[in-house]
Amino acid sequence: MSDIRIERPDDDTELEDWRYVHNVIIPTHVLSLDEVRERGQRHHLEVAYLGDVLVGCSTVRPPTGDTSTATVIARVLADHRGQGFGEELYVRGLKRARELGAEVIETVVLSSNEDGVRFAHKHGFVETERYLLPGDTIPWIDLRLSRP
Repeated sequence: MSDIRIERPDDDTELEDWRYVHNVIIPTHVLSLDEVRERGQRHHLEVAYLGDVLVGCSTVRPPTGDTSTATVIARVLADHRGQGFGEELYVRGLKRARELGAEVIETVVLSSNEDGVRFAHKHGFVETERYLLPGDTIPWIDLRLSRP
């Protein structure tokens, strides 16, 4: 794992890498580069590489307003799953969420992403809601971390 490099995207090339991973894993909600740039202003985004090979990305949506809830999402491309990259992204995201004042941690997974659902359950998340966004045919699952 020593070759893994995780960093905040600071140029369009890295933002495009983040976008690529997001769009592959969330094909029902494809984002443009401009939308990713905007998300980068509101959320903490990171991109993960193994050497020079793109393996995943993460998002931390910080607590806002009068809530102490943050959302932590780790995404790993299928060819790189089961090698600890998701774990590394998740641990970093969880740490960042806590640094931002989060007391409650949630995540969201597209229900068709069976690996993502299993990963969330393995890490102590429990389902709180299942829903369809307008125009979607695949439900989203909101989950909350059940243990500190």
